Amino acid sequence: MTMHQGRLPPHYAGLLCTWLFALSAPVLAVQVGDHWDLGGAVRMRVDDDSQRHIHKIGMDTVMLGASYASDSWIGAARYRFYGAEYPYQYVPHFGDIRFMEYAWIGYRFDPRHQVELGLNQVPFGLQPLYSSTFWETLGNIVGMEDIDMLGGKYRWDTHEWNVQAGYYVRQAWPGHGTGRGSTYSVVVTPADPGVAGGTRNVERDLFVGRVARKARFGEWKGEVGFSLLTSSLYNDDTRRYGRRNAYAVHYSAQKNGWATKLQYARQQMAPRNPHGEQTITVGGYDGTFNLATRGNFYTGDLSYTFVDSYLVGWVKDLTFYSSYSLYEKSNPAFRNSQRFILGTSFSLKPFSIYLEWLNGRNDPYIGGNSYTQSLAAGSINRWRNQLYMNIGYYF
Repeated sequence: MTMHQGRLPPHYAGLLCTWLFALSAPVLAVQVGDHWDLGGAVRMRVDDDSQRHIHKIGMDTVMLGASYASDSWIGAARYRFYGAEYPYQYVPHFGDIRFMEYAWIGYRFDPRHQVELGLNQVPFGLQPLYSSTFWETLGNIVGMEDIDMLGGKYRWDTHEWNVQAGYYVRQAWPGHGTGRGSTYSVVVTPADPGVAGGTRNVERDLFVGRVARKARFGEWKGEVGFSLLTSSLYNDDTRRYGRRNAYAVHYSAQKNGWATKLQYARQQMAPRNPHGEQTITVGGYDGTFNLATRGNFYTGDLSYTFVDSYLVGWVKDLTFYSSYSLYEKSNPAFRNSQRFILGTSFSLKPFSIYLEWLNGRNDPYIGGNSYTQSLAAGSINRWRNQLYMNIGYYF
C-alpha cells in the first residue's frame, strides 16, 4: 500500500507497528466440551483517499462470537464493537457503537434437512456473499446481500439441489449508536434528522424462497439459482402498508483456482410515504440514507486463488479478485450507482489481510459527494476512489 509518495508517514508506521504487536499477543479460541467454540476477531484498517484528504490507520472492529454443533442441534452468535476511530471518530470511546450481527439456533432433522430460528441470514441470491471482496457489492446497501433478520428458515440439501424458504418477522432490534441505523445489516429504517427527503418506514413479514441446482459447463463446476422475496413496508406517518418485491437469478462456478459469481436482480418497493414512493430510507452501521425504490441490480466477480503457500508456509490462500456491481435506477431522473473493486487477500500467520482499490460512482460509502442521496437521486456523477486495507486477527 502506498501513501504519500510511496511510504507511510512516521506516525502511521509507528501506529501500525503498535497494532501489529498488540494483535499478535496470544489470544486463544476457547472450546468448552465437545460442541462449543468461543472466539472472535480484532481488526484494524487503513484508509487512504487523497481526494478527501483522508489518511487514517486505526482500530476497525472487535468481534466476539460463539457457535455450537451436535448431531442434531446447531447455533451461532456474534457481536460487533466500533467507535472512536475513523469513520466513527465522532464518538469518544471504542465500543460506543455496537450491535449483534447474528444469533440463531437450529435443528438438523437429518444431513439433508435443517431449520434455523433467530437472527439469521436471509437466503436471497448468491450465498453467503456476492463477491470475493471485503467491502462486498452494492447489493449489501440496497438490502439484498448479507442481510440478517429475525425469523426462521428451512433448508433442504441434496447432491444436486439446495432449497431454502424463510419467514422473517422484522429486522434486528437496534444496537447502540448515535442514530437509528444501529444494525449490522442495511435494512429499511426510519430516517435520522437531517436526511433530506427521509422517510419513516419499517419492514415486516418478509417471505423468501431460494432454489439452486448444481451445474457443470465444461470444466466449470458450480450452481445456478433463482430467488424470490416479498415483504410489507409500514409507514409511520401515513399508517399504511406498502410492498417490497424482488427476484434474482445467479450463477457461480470454479475451475482450477478460478472462480466467478454472477447475479441479476430486480427490486420494486412501493412504500406509502406521504410525499411519493420514489425513495425510501435505509440504514446500518450507525447511518441512514435514501435509496431509489425501483431498480435493476447487476454484479459480477472474478477471482483466482493460488493453492500453494509461500514464504515457508506463512502466506496462504493468496487470492486476486475483481468485482463490479451496478444499481440501475428505474427513475430516469436518478443517476445510477456503481462500484468497482480490485483487490487481493491472503493469510499471513496469524493474520487475515485484504488490500483493495475501491472505486465508486454515486456510492454513499466510497467518496460519494452526498452520503444520504447518492443511492437515491445521486450526487456528483463521476468516479471516486480510495485505497483500503484490513488486517484481522481471528481467534
